[in-house]
Amino acid sequence: MRCFAFFILSSLAAFSPPAAHAQAPVVGLAAPLTDSFALLGQQMRDGARLAAQAGGAQIVEADTQCSTEGGEAAARALIEQNVPVVVGFLCTDAIEAALPLFAEAGIPVITPGVRTATLTDQRERTGWPVFRTAPRADAERDAVADILLPRWRENFFAIVDDGTIYGRELAENLRATAELQELKPVFVDTFRPQLDNQIGLAGRLKRSGATHVFVGGDRSDIAILSRDAGGMDYDLVIAGGEALRAEESAIPLAEGTLMVGLPRWADIATDSAGKALEEAGIIPDGYVLPAFAATELAIAALRTGSGPVADALESGTFQTALGPYSFDRKGDLEQPLYRLFRFDGQTFQEVE
Repeated sequence: MRCFAFFILSSLAAFSPPAAHAQAPVVGLAAPLTDSFALLGQQMRDGARLAAQAGGAQIVEADTQCSTEGGEAAARALIEQNVPVVVGFLCTDAIEAALPLFAEAGIPVITPGVRTATLTDQRERTGWPVFRTAPRADAERDAVADILLPRWRENFFAIVDDGTIYGRELAENLRATAELQELKPVFVDTFRPQLDNQIGLAGRLKRSGATHVFVGGDRSDIAILSRDAGGMDYDLVIAGGEALRAEESAIPLAEGTLMVGLPRWADIATDSAGKALEEAGIIPDGYVLPAFAATELAIAALRTGSGPVADALESGTFQTALGPYSFDRKGDLEQPLYRLFRFDGQTFQEVE
């Protein structure tokens, strides 16, 4: 069995509960703390530790190593420490190995990192006590349809994709959802990606009469399409998915480009969370704020004092650094995470 290590923060004065209060709640943290995923695991650790400090709680840590063996070892370590709730996990293999053990021990798990849809889809069959604060793997494609169709139903819109699995799934789901709502795009096509120009695609879109187009593709192709449409004096509203958050492309992205994507967590975090991170000298990258919010959630559920922690998570709504959290019957967040943004020439700004 792989070695594991845990770390209890009660030895640090800042993490100790005030003497006048009841015993501090304890939260387990399961994260990859070694090997190739250690950087992401450290982000989780930073967020969880800081939330515990702010909430007067203690953290017990275990290394999942992002593997089946590591996930099982981490679960056994945390169960031996009698933790009542666990936050963490980034990798599907690790959490799927750990959950049967946590289920047997009656310990719920809150994951801000695992997106695999089947993790919660099979909850009724497995009985796994898992609650997901991360978006599901299929959340983006559903959000594209849910956000764009109500706004575009009176417009002549088109749907194109670059033929990749990612692009085609977004485009096909949008088209299928539109049909269910008795909406029909004026143009549907698959284009060849990574070309120096998309003049042909821009021409076909213009001839179709489309005023709006959703592009299932990457930032570079969308930037090129915008440029080429502009060269034809073609006023075209272009939207894409969260791939638009990728690094800058050689061709600048056009002002007004729409994106259905996740917010930057630092942009929506509460002032108190932002101040705590700043004072601790922690940059809110990656999983820092999702782990912070998930740990806040765990602490709040522990403090309800109204029965099993899992019951509190299933029935309550809890305020966190990233907004209110409550869960559906499968353990997925009820609050939508994806939003609509417009590029202002420098950054993406949320559209009200």
